[in-house]
Parts: sequence; C-alpha cells; structure tokens
Amino acid sequence: MGSLGSRVLRRKAGLPRGEAAAAGKAGKRKRSGAEGTGDSDSDGEAEREERLLHLRGRRKKLKSTSKYIYQTLFLNGENSDIKICALGEEWNLHKIYLCQSGYFSSMFSGSWKESSMNVIELEIPDQNIDVEALQVAFGSLYRDDVLINPSRVVALLAAACMLQLDGLIQQCGETMKETITAQTVCAYYNSAGTYGLDSVKKKCLEWLLNNLMTHQSVGLFKELSINLMKQLISSSNLFVLQVEMDVYTALKKWMFLQLVPSWNGSFKQVLTEADAWFAERRREFGGDVAFLESAQGNAFLPVFAHLRLQYIISDLASARIVERDALLPSEWLSSVYKQQWFAMLRAEQDNDTGPQEINKEELEGNSMRCGRKLAKDGDYCWRWTGFNFGLDLLVTYTNRYIIFKRNTLNQPCSGSVSLQPRRSIAFRLRLASFDCSGKMICSRTTGYQILTLEKDQEQIVMNLDSRLLTFPLYICCNFLYTSPEKRADSEAQLDHLEA
Repeated sequence: MGSLGSRVLRRKAGLPRGEAAAAGKAGKRKRSGAEGTGDSDSDGEAEREERLLHLRGRRKKLKSTSKYIYQTLFLNGENSDIKICALGEEWNLHKIYLCQSGYFSSMFSGSWKESSMNVIELEIPDQNIDVEALQVAFGSLYRDDVLINPSRVVALLAAACMLQLDGLIQQCGETMKETITAQTVCAYYNSAGTYGLDSVKKKCLEWLLNNLMTHQSVGLFKELSINLMKQLISSSNLFVLQVEMDVYTALKKWMFLQLVPSWNGSFKQVLTEADAWFAERRREFGGDVAFLESAQGNAFLPVFAHLRLQYIISDLASARIVERDALLPSEWLSSVYKQQWFAMLRAEQDNDTGPQEINKEELEGNSMRCGRKLAKDGDYCWRWTGFNFGLDLLVTYTNRYIIFKRNTLNQPCSGSVSLQPRRSIAFRLRLASFDCSGKMICSRTTGYQILTLEKDQEQIVMNLDSRLLTFPLYICCNFLYTSPEKRADSEAQLDHLEA
C-alpha cells in the first residue's frame, strides 16, 4: 500500500507546481489533525481545497475531452463508420453522433435503404445551403458550443432546418434577433418566413416599423418587397417622421428603386431622379392615366392604398405635389377631398367637438401619424403642419415633460382656429430611443386616450424619468380630431344620396 507520505507525493507529482503545493499543505494540515495538534476548522478547509482541486481537474478534463472529440472524430474522421457526400465534398462521420439529427435519426432507424449503407449521397434542394454551412452544422454534433457569424446565419439556418437540428435552429434565431440592421433585416425576414421562425419574423417587422423612416437607403428600398411594404404602411405603429406626406415621399422613392433596380446613385439623389423618371412617364401617358393605373404601376396600388391621404391633402403644398405627380388615381383624391370637406362642415356647423370615446379600430386605421426627433436635451415647442379642423395643437418638451396645448388666442397661428369652448382629441403618444443599429433601447407610451381641452388650456401628457432618457429621442403621435361616429353617419348618408 505504501506510506501516507508516498501517496501524497504521487498525487502531487501529477499536479502543476502551485496546485501540488496547495495539496501538500492540505496533507500536512490533515496529519496534524490526526495527531491532535490541529483543529476541526483546519480539517474542513483542507477537505474543501481537495474537492476544489478535484473539481478543477474534472473541468479541465471535460473541456479537453470536448476539443479532443471535435478534433479527432470530426476534423480527422478517425473511426468513422459512415461517409456523407454533398455538394462535391465528403465528411467521414459517425452514426452515433449523426443520430442527434432528426433527419439522420429517421434515416438510420427506419427501413430506408440508407440505414445499411456506409456511403450516403445527400441531395441539397435548398440553394441557401453551401459547403461551409454543412461543415458547421455537422461539426455542431461533435461540440457543445457553436460560434455563429451573422453573415453566415441564413445559410446555417437552412442547413440546420434540413438536418432537423433544433438546438442549432434556435441558436440561429437568437443570433438573427440580436443582429438586425438595415443591411440584414430583409434577408432575415424572408428567411424567417421560409424556415418558420415566427419570433424572428415579428422582430424584423418591429425593427422596420421603428426604423423605416430614419434608416432609409438605396439597398434597403430595393430589398423591401411589395407585400412587406404594404404591412408597414398600413400599420398604426409605423414611426412617422415628420408627417404623412413624408410617408408618400418615401413610397415614391421606393417605387422608383423597385422599377429601376439598376440605379445605384446616392440616396440623397433618389427623389430628384424619381421625380424626373415619373415625369417622363406622365409625358408618355399624355396626362390621361395615373401612374398606379398603368401596367407598370398597377402592382403598387395595394401599398399606396394604405396612405392616409386625408392628412396629406390638408396641407396646400403637399396637395399640390400629389396633384403634380399624378401617381394616384383621381378617384382616390376626389373621394378624400369630399370626405375632408364634410368633416370640416361638421366641425364648423354641426358642433362636432371631436371623439368622445376610444374607438381603437378607428384610431389604428384612420388616425393622423406624425413624429419628431429631439437631437439633444433642451426646450422644444412645435406644431405639425396641416389643417386640423380649427384645433391648433402645440407640443412642448421641457424639463422632462411633454405638454399638449390647445392654442386659441395666446400665440399667432397661420390658419383659422376654433372658438368652441371645448375640443376633444383622441391620441396616443410613443417615445423611444434607439442605438446606432436601430435596436430599441427604451420606450414609453401613453396608450390611446381622450383629451378634452378648453381654449388655451395645456395638459401634461407624459412625465419622463431622467434615468431612462437617451438622446436622440423620437416622439411619435397618433391623432384623431373628428368624431368617428359622426363621420360614419355622414358617410352613410352620403352613400344613400349617391345611390
């Protein structure tokens, strides 16, 4: 058996110097306790140190074992019992590891002919899958952790889905959600739809709703499909800066880049180029047909149909641009002119003082969308342009408060103002900060509310916590100035008269 001292020396011989010294000290304390010269605390400390040394050794061994398996079995292919061939490459692998894949598990456990074959040729129908993606996917079966390069995540996701590697699919999804940018969002959205990652698809849609108006680029606008753009423009959650006319302008740029994908100039030049290109189309049509009614423009009709035109034609300069462009069918404009005229008459002559209760469907589908960027902390006061039925609403940011004021007599106003004792608006205010990639850092919302204001009355609508304020700060609002119920009644009467 040997003496206790020789056993300790043998243990120490297999340890690094520092750990051997610790082990020797532990051994000495243990013997002192046995001879009655030490105390119980020393015994406990010695045992804890020995357990710690043992645990360190086990961790090192597990880590090295994982590396050994990956290097020896996967990279070197030692003791391989099956060869996988795909895309002109070969992998010498092991069935016991491949069975972690649902694809191979079914293949080997059933009555398929491949279950008894030593060489398997894989058909790769998905063009997103390449050799590098297969290399990482196969390698993931031999190691605990996989480092995913965002530039390769779509190809790897495709391979993981084909091989039914649920853990790797989940890891790809998390990588995608953490690396959404203007350069990746469309590819991620399309891939998430193809491979069934609903959470990634939802995250991409949220990113676009928050950043479409602030992260515009030639590349992004070329990638945005008609169906995806339709979802964005129809949403009440679109972060609009400054007003609805800016949404129309963005759509005009986007449609031009969809129709002329070979154009590769600076994004600052897009509007000028788009106006010139559409002017040429007008000359070709002779002014008789709106562009969206032409063969070239017809596919874009469903997107432009979700513009909230009532908030564009309420501003004279914007209405003139829309008329000049002749992109929209004349029937659309005639209808909205009539709608706004009757809304104005109701406000002036029928005592429509605004919404009296929350109608979420009406607010989400027909509210005015507008926003403002606050570059740094300070005092700000502004109004959004357009005729709002005599309600001149001033918005103030000061001392971490956001305040709405119904301006009637106190400050100059370029348009007419209502002198009704009280006016109500339905609104929702959202506030958010984003990092340089467009990822939301913080956000707050009032939710949908009804606010009734007397003449020149102001009301605090949000009190901000300075600890959460990160600039630039983006403020986005939805407003409804007229009563939805009364508007619905008037439109029903109008339909009856027209019938």
